[in-house]
Amino acid sequence: MRGGRVVVVGGSVAGCAAALAAHRGGADEIVVLERAPGRLAERGVGLAVHDDRYEELRSAGYLDAGMPWIQLNRRRWYVRGEGGAPLGQLIGEMPFPFRTYNWGPLWRELRTRVPGEVDFRTGTTVGAVRHAPDGVALRITGVDGSDRTEVFDFAIGADGYRSLVRTEVCAGLASAARPEYAGYLAWRGAFPVSRMSAADRRLWDVEKCAYVVFPGGHVIVYRIPDATGGQRVNWVLYTAPPPDLELSLETPTSLPPGTLTDALHSHLAHIAAELLPPYWGGLVGLTAPDELFVQPLYDFTAPRYATGRLLLTGDAATVARPHTGAGAVKALQDATALESALRSAPCWAEALRAYDSERTAAGRAMVELGRRLGHALVEAAPDWGSMDPPALEAWWQWAAVGGGFGGRALKT
Repeated sequence: MRGGRVVVVGGSVAGCAAALAAHRGGADEIVVLERAPGRLAERGVGLAVHDDRYEELRSAGYLDAGMPWIQLNRRRWYVRGEGGAPLGQLIGEMPFPFRTYNWGPLWRELRTRVPGEVDFRTGTTVGAVRHAPDGVALRITGVDGSDRTEVFDFAIGADGYRSLVRTEVCAGLASAARPEYAGYLAWRGAFPVSRMSAADRRLWDVEKCAYVVFPGGHVIVYRIPDATGGQRVNWVLYTAPPPDLELSLETPTSLPPGTLTDALHSHLAHIAAELLPPYWGGLVGLTAPDELFVQPLYDFTAPRYATGRLLLTGDAATVARPHTGAGAVKALQDATALESALRSAPCWAEALRAYDSERTAAGRAMVELGRRLGHALVEAAPDWGSMDPPALEAWWQWAAVGGGFGGRALKT
């Protein structure tokens, strides 16, 4: 299928990948509308890609070795234990064949691969999305404040978990497309490795990922590349919020750096000092306030990914708990499926039908996987202190592999 004018609402990783898919699928004209006025490359969140998923995405042309990455090979599990050992008590070790990336540099690399003829508009807000005869009408406010309506043959919603495009895709469905709060939070931080002492750097191999567990949660720690050839320490800590948290979390939200309450700062400091081994608690404490933010966790997947001339991709379509490690990966997988549908289908309707059939099922599976992992790792976590390597392996086989985190799901 060739031709058509395509708009991508959202210019992050999902949006750049969708623009590449539309270009390779034969669109004549592509417009990307990104709300943020500046570049997105300064975002420093870490992410991981299983080696097998990397090979698939490399073969499809969405990842390549030129994008900065660090190879992991093992995952070590620690608990505070008795005696106050700096790293804590090692309760197990497992293979962990993942590449780590930094969201900002990864976005920058994808952005440079978007063809120059794509009209990439930053500082542009979409106020409304409506089906129109033989197309889609968008009300757009430009960076200069001007308002206008533009009509496109086809629109891709890559506009995140508060997606405006999703509202139109799911209009009239009995099963409302509304994210549901999972009941706990993810604290996130990243800082330059140079902030650590030389002795501390030697205690923790670059190739190792640490799962540091405590009653009611855990923190995952690994290194990611920065934008200048160096490395950063990236960590994500999962646990329930403090009981005195005065914040409504029923509507999807996040708490960016500088907006955390005293209660949240105190709760994190308590966990770092009292529940984590000294070494890992110290790493959390090295994170500056402007490097720390909180992400309430939500479960959501759209009951359909496409309708008419509209389709959803990335977080606009599905938000799974980060235990799955699937946010950016799934957005790239969505793009490969879209490209394949556009290349093989004879018309828009056929392309969207094929894409919807494949990716809606994948979204449902990803959300269920995130729920199972959240239950096993946070909501109903075992007595970590009683674990030894055989017991941990048996628990993992039950909680993760038996629960669906093995095979194809593990490699997401």
